[in-house]
Amino acid sequence: MPDKRPLYQVILDDLKEKIETGYYAPEAQLPTEVELAEQYGVSRITSKRALIELERDGMIYRKRGSGSYVKPQEEPEPVRQDEIRSAGPIISMILPYMATSELEYIKGAADYLDSKGYYLSIHNSNWSKEKEKELLVRLPRSGINGIILYPLSTISNVETVNALSSNGYPLVTVDQYFDKLNVSSVVSDNYSGGYMTASRLIELGHERIAFVSSISIEYRSSVRDRYLGYCQAMKDHRIAIDPELVYTDFYRDVNDSNAREFYQSMLASLLAKRVTAIQAEHDLLAADLLKNALESGIGVPSELSIIGFDNHEISGHVEVPLTTVAQNYYHLSRKAAELIVDIIENRNTGHQMIKIPVTMIERQSTAVRHVRA
Repeated sequence: MPDKRPLYQVILDDLKEKIETGYYAPEAQLPTEVELAEQYGVSRITSKRALIELERDGMIYRKRGSGSYVKPQEEPEPVRQDEIRSAGPIISMILPYMATSELEYIKGAADYLDSKGYYLSIHNSNWSKEKEKELLVRLPRSGINGIILYPLSTISNVETVNALSSNGYPLVTVDQYFDKLNVSSVVSDNYSGGYMTASRLIELGHERIAFVSSISIEYRSSVRDRYLGYCQAMKDHRIAIDPELVYTDFYRDVNDSNAREFYQSMLASLLAKRVTAIQAEHDLLAADLLKNALESGIGVPSELSIIGFDNHEISGHVEVPLTTVAQNYYHLSRKAAELIVDIIENRNTGHQMIKIPVTMIERQSTAVRHVRA
């Protein structure tokens, strides 16, 4: 079965395992970004993200001009059995992977739950539909009081989520929502994010704007809403939506060996269709498009404007800093924690969807459309 993990996650998991098993001892120097990129056959952007995530996880520290080193870990104090027995109610959070934004998800929920006398346990579905389902079935049976779910997808495990909700089990989703299910959710206002980015590109004179997503529009509600916002902005400005400028569902077709050829071919096709701006699904995809545009001799933003989503840490460190949309992950998870405590303590079973505002951040990857002579 092919490995569905993102490339940076493969590197991250390998380095974590080598640190935890002692292959890299405390204070040992790790390979550089360049060395990791060569070793795994990926771009420096990918290897850099793996090191950034490893640092955020507290496993390494970085010296400017020197490299990355394994951070010595303090020995945890043993947990007393009487403390375990007297533990309060527990909420479990299921995440699809562990990375920088997920740390903010954890902190937001943990801060609120701690103030209410709840404990928070963290579980990683690791991009696996089967693992996510196993957790959704096992955790309630083991006595967990409620679940905050960051879904792998909003078309996966629908029957399991619906069963939990229908049976009255406390469940709240973050980042995404399930259509037609009685499950409360806290999500970023992705529709407004898609609308504001497309509108800004139109204000800059762009009309041939491509929407590019590595997954299908229906796979996640977050991406679908960004796309619908893009469509509404085009409609409001009386610009026809051209389906040939919507590139989606290609993540199975791109890999380490063909990524450069794949993205450069995509960019050539878009330019042949007179595209002057790209609205990308997220910052990592936008960074890949940016890198390949520059390598192909395409000026960004002089010939092509590119805009991402998420305000990922990498968005400000690429060769041309990316215009993007920031989400408030801390506020998202804190609101989800508030919601699930309300469900548990007040038996509030009414369906709610809370939308958290997003903010556009303009950087150097977007500019006024260049009019060809």
